[in-house]
Amino acid sequence: MDHLVLIDGHHLMYRAYWAIPRTLKTSKGEQTNAVFGVASMLLTILSKERPDALLFCFDEGDETFRHQEAVDYKAGRAETPDDFYVQIPRILELIHAFSIQHVSDRHFEADDLLCAYARHAEKEGMRVTIVTGDRDALQLASEHVRIAIPHKGYQAAEYLGPAEIETKYGVRPDQIVSYKGLTGDSSDNLPGVKGIGPKTAAQLLQRFGTLKGVYEHLTDIAPAVREKLERDREQAFFCERMSQLIEDIPLPFALPALRLTNIPAEPVEKFFRDFEFTLLLRRLQSLLQTPFGQEHFIGGSPSVPAPSPEKKSQLSLF
Repeated sequence: MDHLVLIDGHHLMYRAYWAIPRTLKTSKGEQTNAVFGVASMLLTILSKERPDALLFCFDEGDETFRHQEAVDYKAGRAETPDDFYVQIPRILELIHAFSIQHVSDRHFEADDLLCAYARHAEKEGMRVTIVTGDRDALQLASEHVRIAIPHKGYQAAEYLGPAEIETKYGVRPDQIVSYKGLTGDSSDNLPGVKGIGPKTAAQLLQRFGTLKGVYEHLTDIAPAVREKLERDREQAFFCERMSQLIEDIPLPFALPALRLTNIPAEPVEKFFRDFEFTLLLRRLQSLLQTPFGQEHFIGGSPSVPAPSPEKKSQLSLF
């Protein structure tokens, strides 16, 4: 069964930016902490997941249908420093160097694109790993789709399938949107039902199945909880609708276009040399010697210089 890896590009970039010291710069003074972190995690993902196909999905802006429905959607998030945004073009150059496709759409979020590709690939008989930290993606988990949450770069990724999600949250993947309708999501500025926490939400859904089922059985629910549900009924269904990912999006690339075949190693090596990523050059060299590297890459230099001990220790987790 072929393996497709879908990557939430902005999640990887944010993780990299905040995990790698912002003092990491080239000898010419260009800041590269986010670029280095994404490159490092990408090498680890290739090594650990050994995908047959790979795609980066990005958010494009703040004019999606969710923003149109709620002007304060995702409001309140901390401002991202400018030195993050100036690195995005460099990260796109990195992705191009690996001959990997990336997609975005101003009408939909990256999560919707992850959903559309995951569902399509699953129907085509592929195994799918979605690399993200966004809880919305949990609704996509199935027998052949798992969610990988990066930790320590990607060295200790947390894998969540249906069984793991039910153990961790007390609900099935198909109940995640109802769960978010009840609990809300502070990262998206979705309040849910005020006073209903994860434990109560899970108990309600275990009894009644869906958010609709909960509201159809209000008389069977304890008065204190029923009062909260009645008070925030409209808000609960609104948050559920906002959390539902969209599947029927035209795919910018057909699945065959995402396959990793005959990737020239030279552009990746050049990129790493230009940005003075000596440590990553050595890791790339090691990857090229593996069965995965030999099957998917062509070319490559025989050796690279060793990184300085100081820089290697600073970036040991990546």
